[in-house]
This record gives sequence, structure tokens and C-alpha cells, in this order.
Amino acid sequence: MSEYWNKRFENGGRVWGDEPSYSAYVAEKLFKKEGIKSVLIPGSGYGRHSNFFYKKGFQVEGVEISKEAIRLATETNDKIHYYHGSILDLDNQKKYDAIYCFNVLHLFFEEQRRLFIEKCESMLNDNGVVFFTGFSDQEESYGKGQEFEKNTFEHKKGKPIHYYTEDDMRKEFKRFDIRDTGLLHEPENHGEGEHVHILRYIYAAKMSY
Repeated sequence: MSEYWNKRFENGGRVWGDEPSYSAYVAEKLFKKEGIKSVLIPGSGYGRHSNFFYKKGFQVEGVEISKEAIRLATETNDKIHYYHGSILDLDNQKKYDAIYCFNVLHLFFEEQRRLFIEKCESMLNDNGVVFFTGFSDQEESYGKGQEFEKNTFEHKKGKPIHYYTEDDMRKEFKRFDIRDTGLLHEPENHGEGEHVHILRYIYAAKMSY
């Protein structure tokens, strides 16, 4: 996967532009209400969301498997620390008030998604929160290509995507106190013309056991 994303960023550079996604504005308002101070961003790419939260006054760190993406990110802002690798392999013992994760979880198969969420849970402070987005079953590409697992299709060769239903999203975050979930219409343009993704999001808090 790191090879795929290195090539993507080497060829496309800041392929999604420098403006944050609409979901980042939604998450930022929720985080402010919670009094969140620190945010971890898995799959931070070249830093467009990291920079957004940093400028809003949060303490931000990112995790990214592409060295090229991290290089691009530090060109823009060298005050944000990025961990190179997968969050699944991260041995960082720090904990955060919030985790914001944009369109990363849907790139994994079921077992990896479970481990990903468990890892994020372990890195949250008590009462910490998460804001995740992923492709929904309302996407135009849903159901196209080979199906590897339930609702996981290879619409583009070499890039299987999991498409979330409402029940599916709630089930994967069942260990959390789910505060909100729904759909977001996310405009995007990465060289193929502007289009709109229909994402499913979840906002949830770590529970105390």
C-alpha cells in the first residue's frame, strides 16, 4: 500500500488541493465544543487536514505511510510531527483527546478495520472522541467490481473499498458511545473533474469500562 500512495503523491503532488474537506469543518466545531486540545490524524497525507486543525489552535500529529506525502506536508508546515508508517504498527505511547480520520478506514478489510479501530481507541485519553468518514453504500461506484467481502468492492484495480451502511458503521464502533452518524456530501476534484462523494461519518466517544 505504501508503494501505491508514494506513486500517487509523486505523480499528483497535492492532488486534492490545500483546502480541507467539508468534514474537517464539521469535526472542528464538535471538537471545540468538547474542549479538545490534541488531535491525531491517521492517514494524514500531505497535511491539508493537519494544517487546518493546527491553524485552528489544536496540537496536531499525523501518521502516514507515504514518505513522499510526509515530505510534501513538512514543506508546508514543519511544526507538525508526522509518524511514518501504519497506525497499526505505531508504538507511540502518547494519548490524544481526539482522532480525526478522513477516508482511510474504508481502504482496509474487515479484520484490519477492527484492529485499526481498537488501536485508535487505545490511543485516546479518557472520554476522548473520534470522527471518522468512509465511503457509503450511496456512492455511485457501490456494487461495481469484484466483491472481496460483504460491501467491499474493487471498483479500481488494486484498490478495494469498503462501502459503509448505517448499521455497519455502528457495529464497527460498538465499543464507543456513538453521538452522531449520518451522510456527508463531499465535493472533490483530483484531476478528473469535480464530483461529489457521499460519505458516511461517525462521531463517538471512548467509553469507560
